[in-house]
Amino acid sequence: MKSVCVYCGSSYGAKPIYAEAARGFGQALVEAGIALVYGGGKVGLMGAIADAVMAAGGRAIGVIPELLVNKEVGHNGLTELHVVPDMHQRKKMMADLSDAFVAMPGGAGTFEELFEVYTWAQLGYHQKPVALLNIDGYYDPLIAMLAHTVEEGFMRQTYFDILQVDANPASLIARLKAYQPPQQDKWADNREAV
Repeated sequence: MKSVCVYCGSSYGAKPIYAEAARGFGQALVEAGIALVYGGGKVGLMGAIADAVMAAGGRAIGVIPELLVNKEVGHNGLTELHVVPDMHQRKKMMADLSDAFVAMPGGAGTFEELFEVYTWAQLGYHQKPVALLNIDGYYDPLIAMLAHTVEEGFMRQTYFDILQVDANPASLIARLKAYQPPQQDKWADNREAV
């Protein structure tokens, strides 16, 4: 595993522990010899993790759309900063550059990015691990909602289990490295139900 894509908030959130965790995760990535791929911002948790990676001597690769660079939120102190025309190309480049995906606390944009790569994993578009760094229980309500979708028959347990969850950066990295994708065919499941 050479690179991990991290989705996270462009704000710091309500608790100092979120920024502390972002810095800790950045440090853990560098210690594991893994490059950070992220949205290229210098603000909020995005900036905190990128700054931590760069301060520790690691590689931070940002991908940011032109609109956000023009609003002066692009991070100029990265190993690489790719400026792309729009959000679609941003997400594609981030996915192409990454061997795994991790969502830290964030808002709607973080959720949207997470669910896109999570869905791609379920459909077999990629075999890369998808994970939550569940800082201070931030993602507990989302995990409960996903468990509810299994209970209600809208998602198989196999696909729920794709999502790796851990609160500790080092153990989450170990889980990413050990991840084995499911061998089940999602569409075979649906054909059997008809």
